[in-house]
Amino acid sequence: MNGAAGPGPAVAGPTHAWAEQSLDALTSLPDVRRAGIALPEGGGRRLNFTSAEHSGQRPVTWCQVDAYDDVPLNTAVRNGTAVVGSLEQLEDSHPDFVERQRGTETLALAAVPLVADGHTLGAFVLFYRRPPEFADAAVRDLADLGARLGETLRSTRATHTDDPDARMRTPPTGARVALFAVASDPAAVGPARHELSATLSGWNVDRGIAETAALCMSELVTNAVVHADSGCHVQVTWGAGTLTVEVRNPGNPPDLPEPDLSDPFQVHGRGLQLVDALASQWGSDRDPDGFSAWFTLES
Repeated sequence: MNGAAGPGPAVAGPTHAWAEQSLDALTSLPDVRRAGIALPEGGGRRLNFTSAEHSGQRPVTWCQVDAYDDVPLNTAVRNGTAVVGSLEQLEDSHPDFVERQRGTETLALAAVPLVADGHTLGAFVLFYRRPPEFADAAVRDLADLGARLGETLRSTRATHTDDPDARMRTPPTGARVALFAVASDPAAVGPARHELSATLSGWNVDRGIAETAALCMSELVTNAVVHADSGCHVQVTWGAGTLTVEVRNPGNPPDLPEPDLSDPFQVHGRGLQLVDALASQWGSDRDPDGFSAWFTLES
């Protein structure tokens, strides 16, 4: 895999620890000379990749790779199916990748999706110094391992999301406050929007303000889920005619992209422009424990 490391860890916190433990298990498998893990980032356009050559190797570093490169690992993430075989067997489907392996100790490879609840969360890859049999039973065992690691990853993210973050801003005295968690899944954006709408309806907030808040919050939560390696928390505060919504990620997510007005398909930068146009004020804050984005609406 090719890629460039960023200025800081692309993946941090409990997911980083999960990756270390998973690589320990993967590098302990027979005839594996190197193992790697890839987790989608940036709406699936990039993968955060890390690897190890032996159990207990520390520290784990991360780099970003293009999710559209024609390599077995990307195929496993994109299609949700395992890609296994000797280099000779993979030469027709991934010739450029196989050519890059010439002269290395790698003679065979297995790229296997990490799956939980029917969703592909990423993939792991095994580089073999000797080609295994890759019989049907062996491939099923690898798929089962991908399911076990995927379920552990899902549980790790869910548990991390359940812990409120003490660094969220302190509400004014007498203000109404609601706090809810959003899972690390793009499908969780819709339920978060419904949660906000129900909360504001219960507080009798003006319908126009509530609809604008739901739209702006959706953009911030979408950015949080796409660019951070965990879920997030949403804090909603209503008092003295001012609505404040804060979306906070634990850990150290990568910097958000600058909007490119020449690219009509770049949704995330344009989402932030939408927040800028609709909110009375908005901004973002980073500290050693996480990243927050917030906006206010005045009645």
